[in-house]
Amino acid sequence: MKNNIPPRWADRLLEVFLPDDLAEELRGDIHEQFEMQVEEFGLTKARWLYIWEVLRFCRPYFLKRRLMAKADIMNDYYFLINPVMLQNYLKIAFRNLMRAKSYMAINIIGLAVGIAACTLIILWIQSELGYDRFYSKTNRLYEVYNKDIFSGTPQVWDAAPRLLAPTLKQNYPEVEEVARIRPTNLLLSTNNIKMNVEGGFVDPSFLTLFDFPLLSGNAQSVLVGNNGIVITEALAEKLFGTTHAIGKVIQIENKDAFSVTGILENLPNNSKFSNLSYLLPYNYFVNLGWGSEAWESNNDYSYVLLKESANADAVNAKIKQVTAEHLKGILDNVSNRQIFLHPADRWYLYSKQENGQLVDGNIVTVRLFGLIAFFILLIASVNFINLSTARSEKRAKEVGVRKVSGAQKISLILQFIGESVLLTFMAGIVALLLVLLSLPFFNQLTGKMLALDFTSAYFWLVAISVLLFTGILAGAYPAFFLANFQPSKVLKGALRSQRAAFTPRKVLVVVQFTFAIVLIIATLIINRQIDHAQSRDKGYDQNNLLFTYLSGDLINHYPAIQQELMQRGVAVSMSKSLGPLTYINTRQWGVAWPGSTTADKDIEFDKFGTDTDFLKTTGTSLIAGREIDVRKYPTDSTAILLNETAVKTMRLQNPVGTVVSFGKTNWHVVGVVKDFIFASPYEAIKPVIVEGPKEPNSLGWLSIRLSKNVPVSEHLAILEKIFAKYNPGYPFEYTFADESYKLKFVNEQRTGTLTGLFTGLTIFIACLGLFGLAAYTAQQRTKEIGIRKVLGAPVISVVQLLTKDFIRLLLVAFLIGAPIGWYVMEQWLQDYNYRIVIGAGVFIVTLLSSISIVFVSVSFQAIKAALVNPVKSLKSE
Repeated sequence: MKNNIPPRWADRLLEVFLPDDLAEELRGDIHEQFEMQVEEFGLTKARWLYIWEVLRFCRPYFLKRRLMAKADIMNDYYFLINPVMLQNYLKIAFRNLMRAKSYMAINIIGLAVGIAACTLIILWIQSELGYDRFYSKTNRLYEVYNKDIFSGTPQVWDAAPRLLAPTLKQNYPEVEEVARIRPTNLLLSTNNIKMNVEGGFVDPSFLTLFDFPLLSGNAQSVLVGNNGIVITEALAEKLFGTTHAIGKVIQIENKDAFSVTGILENLPNNSKFSNLSYLLPYNYFVNLGWGSEAWESNNDYSYVLLKESANADAVNAKIKQVTAEHLKGILDNVSNRQIFLHPADRWYLYSKQENGQLVDGNIVTVRLFGLIAFFILLIASVNFINLSTARSEKRAKEVGVRKVSGAQKISLILQFIGESVLLTFMAGIVALLLVLLSLPFFNQLTGKMLALDFTSAYFWLVAISVLLFTGILAGAYPAFFLANFQPSKVLKGALRSQRAAFTPRKVLVVVQFTFAIVLIIATLIINRQIDHAQSRDKGYDQNNLLFTYLSGDLINHYPAIQQELMQRGVAVSMSKSLGPLTYINTRQWGVAWPGSTTADKDIEFDKFGTDTDFLKTTGTSLIAGREIDVRKYPTDSTAILLNETAVKTMRLQNPVGTVVSFGKTNWHVVGVVKDFIFASPYEAIKPVIVEGPKEPNSLGWLSIRLSKNVPVSEHLAILEKIFAKYNPGYPFEYTFADESYKLKFVNEQRTGTLTGLFTGLTIFIACLGLFGLAAYTAQQRTKEIGIRKVLGAPVISVVQLLTKDFIRLLLVAFLIGAPIGWYVMEQWLQDYNYRIVIGAGVFIVTLLSSISIVFVSVSFQAIKAALVNPVKSLKSE
């Protein structure tokens, strides 16, 4: 704004609200007055006085226009709610859509795929958010966690001492009820059916806390005695062929008989206890002498129901030293040992351990896919917006004629939004069919049992709301854009398509591909991280390595089984172990060695156990000393092997022969083995102790290295016969090391597969939009293409002409999306100790693949336009 010139926006008000002749006359008068006031009061005050004069003159005209506008709007609404007008609007909308069948098809397919993908993600998110939130007392339910410092790092874990739960109920009035559970896998027998099934020993109060529905039986009494068992309806069908099984007898481990006292409805798959097929009385577990009442033994899971008046924070403050008090004199240092309550609604979603706290876990994935669902829907809507505005020249004259005929802006806006909503509901019907067809595959992919509940009013309310939201979101901008056309310009043919460097349509295309590029980067990095972990040196040979549990009488017949397997050439080697090598069996702290300090007792070691032939059976490598062999060296019952990381952690120069103390026993180191992956392949390898069989029956698993000379199927048939011979009461069950190891990648692979799937859908929707835009661009430039061809332009140059603009937009999207993708995935990788480094290759592949996708989407229309006879092109219009 120059000096001595009044504010131009104030002049603009005169043009907007006053008649033209009056506005011109007043502008001259108040301009003269302004110049006089500048001399008298100065420029700043003169400008304020000028604005005041303008507002004073405009006010009555503003009020008048506002009243007239209200009257017009009410008049429009009257016609809109008139059934005849509504019918006419629908007819016009349907005719407009049918005139442009390709436009309608592209929009319906794009919106349908977007809505279907969004629906599937919402179903998945709904299941994830519903984990352990459906109990009637969810807001008062908690699990007890322990907290301590190991290896200098605060850690938490959920296993608790047996006596903790009853101690809390007895000593703290805020605790209304408690329940313990001890997971188990036992042999259940009835008639001729025998099967190992997952279940749990629970307190009678378990069903009170979690109120799982019973088809038969009384929740207050089904677990009161010591010989009653509660089974799920699915297990009842397997064992008895019916759910009417109350009073029927089940034998446990071919020994004790239990009477069925209750039938549970199948537990929801979004429950912490979904893997349980039966419940046994906790007292039965205690009476068998299993487990320990020692406060340092953490093997049970304890749940607490607080009273309605209780405050969880206050209770946490009161109970945090309970285990520490009972561990004084048992552990050297209990100053850091605490317990705390973890609420039920956070068990699943907030389970990641970080610096001694339970923070975000699965909620991160939920948020990620929530954003993906939103952006997929947004991209589908962007397609509609782009195609609608691209068709603006075809609709311009229609708008001009209707405006000249007296149509108000609001009626045009509602007409265009109505078309959008109609098209969206048509797409919604197609989307519903797509969801129904894809749900079985999606359930298999996610491991869930998702379904649409057509009987729920909530479902229809959400479905209609989503469709309305999508229709309004997609149609709002085109509606306002088209309704703002000026009749005087469009009827003269003065309207021209936008060719500026940045237009709303170009911005929306950039937004589409920015999101697609982020998803492509995420998919590539997730898959690279999984491949990186899978190709990691495992430290042992997984091929032909089999694990089986030594159930029943197998331990007593172990020498005979070993001899027969070796003689028949089934096994190359075999050894008893504390558990499968692919899973951590137990952990040990409080370890002391020569030169260790008090702080070293907080170092946590992963622990494994064996009797002999550990190296030969597992394929691990010996670095120093020898392996454990109790047959050759009877004193090896207290021998141990250390891995390389353990030797470094203990700062041992010559580890072989060193005496190490833990568990009130002195152990002697006989060898050092190469590091092997015992826990997660994404984590750094921890110090490991492989101990000998101090207790004769402490090793309850068998590891078998099968020979390579015979097919595995023949080996398994022989194994089944031999195990049936020595252990006829139990089925032969086994797992292979490579299959067990693959399970460690399930969550990441599922995330990668889902991300890849929705990336593909996003690209498909975006390509549909580009295909449509390319068609309209070619149509708008028909004469230009014809002239270029007449002047000798080859087909390739015409193709280049039509594709270069889209490639430019893609490059802009890449420059925006690449840093976002890098940052997001860099944060995701922080959760893994063993991880990839994001290199330039990911971005090169993303860019090249994106360019290829855009070129393929646009080139078809470009080639089609380039091959049209220029004579026809120049005769058009």
